[in-house]
Amino acid sequence: MREAGILLGISSLPSRYGIGCFDRAAYEFVDALAEAGQKLWQILPVGPTSYGDSPYQAFSTFAGNPYFISLDDLVRRGYLTEEECRAADMGDDPRHVDYGKLYEERRKLLRTAFLRSSLSEDESYRAFVRKEADWLEDYALFMALKDAHGGASWTEWETPLRMREKEALAEAGERYRSDVEYYRFLQYLFSEEWTDILAYAHGKGVRIVGDIPIYVALDSADVWASPELFQLDGDRLPVEIAGCPPDAFAADGQLWGNPLYDWETHEKNGFDWWIRRIRHCYETCDILRIDHFRGFDEYFAIPAGDLTAAGGRWKKGPGMRLFDAITRAIGEREIIAEDLGYVTETVRQLVKDTGYAGMKLFEFAFDSRDTGQAQDYLPHNYPVNAAAYTGTHDNAPLAGWFSEILPEERKTVFDYLCLPVSDKAPVYAMVCATLRSVARIAVIPMQDWLGYGNESRMNRPSTSGENWKWRMLPGEFSEELREKIRRTTLLYGR
Repeated sequence: MREAGILLGISSLPSRYGIGCFDRAAYEFVDALAEAGQKLWQILPVGPTSYGDSPYQAFSTFAGNPYFISLDDLVRRGYLTEEECRAADMGDDPRHVDYGKLYEERRKLLRTAFLRSSLSEDESYRAFVRKEADWLEDYALFMALKDAHGGASWTEWETPLRMREKEALAEAGERYRSDVEYYRFLQYLFSEEWTDILAYAHGKGVRIVGDIPIYVALDSADVWASPELFQLDGDRLPVEIAGCPPDAFAADGQLWGNPLYDWETHEKNGFDWWIRRIRHCYETCDILRIDHFRGFDEYFAIPAGDLTAAGGRWKKGPGMRLFDAITRAIGEREIIAEDLGYVTETVRQLVKDTGYAGMKLFEFAFDSRDTGQAQDYLPHNYPVNAAAYTGTHDNAPLAGWFSEILPEERKTVFDYLCLPVSDKAPVYAMVCATLRSVARIAVIPMQDWLGYGNESRMNRPSTSGENWKWRMLPGEFSEELREKIRRTTLLYGR
């Protein structure tokens, strides 16, 4: 079955309160997708973001981002008033998220809502706490302790807590009982609201494409609670960290800083943590995109403390042993493997063996610096079992990308699309070329349907400060645009 969808992170939805969330705009976006003939809504990771605001660096791989909780829902529940929500200064620019103001103001509102609630007496809340106990208790205590330490990383806490000594944890759980309950409360609200949206989307014939990074952040409940699953030293600090080697795009490579998995321990445990992680993901989405899929075949290990990635080396990952274990535990599931960049034959074989859909990006097809694999990204070369994109959150929108590439590359784009050369980016033609490929899945970022340029870019890898901020304005997904998308989608049999 050929399907089309749109990529838009939750944070990019319109909202009165500083960031996109699970309010009416989310339901209206689902309505718009259905009217536009779209069967998929791809989102970004939904974990609680940490410093830098990246959804790919979260405090937990299991928890949800409290910023996405609908304040309107809290008003309906009687936990907040409209006046309190409107009085909070969460930024006055509807186009961009102000994370600093959200941190100060939205957190105050959420804490007020908790203090006024009586959810602890609600059986559905208690059932949620029991059901999610295997990750929720560690996460809630972790966040309570972070607050108690002024937000400091767990690696800087006093030794008994950092090393998770039993008595210290019990004492902390008692001392910060209310704070722990608060973080359970937030996760319950997140789960309730997102479950409602998921059901609404299914009723409209729309499926959700979720997204997870391969790695977790060092400063996360995952690493603090299960240090044995990661390559840490006796002080529970990373021995080596994740990243990418130097290439034509980054002369020094990329230092991501994430701790690496101890795959031998994971395998001894039957890959239990990964099975629980993937199973949990399918409670919040229908299809799962796994970032940096190459790392399961071979991962790049950089000595901790190095200032560049030049001293790193490739090491063997778990390969099919991991995915066989996941399939045995939870059955066949639809997964998109992010296999972008330099792809080795062993990575190609791993994607083939899993049966997952690999990714293809239109923008990658015209890079004159890449003489080896650019042809793979030309739409006429896509296989059926693939997910085709114009670009992703890490790329410039088509209009911005086109303005930055070399003149000879722009000419090649026009030649490929059978268009006369001009100085205007042929955004719609590039979108159409992606949609008419034989790839069974095609996903277009919302910015490309809107025809926007670099001002709407979500992320520039290896930079910080200005990423993850762009938002769609109310009314931009207009009836006219919906009809254009619907006609185009039908034209290409999606």
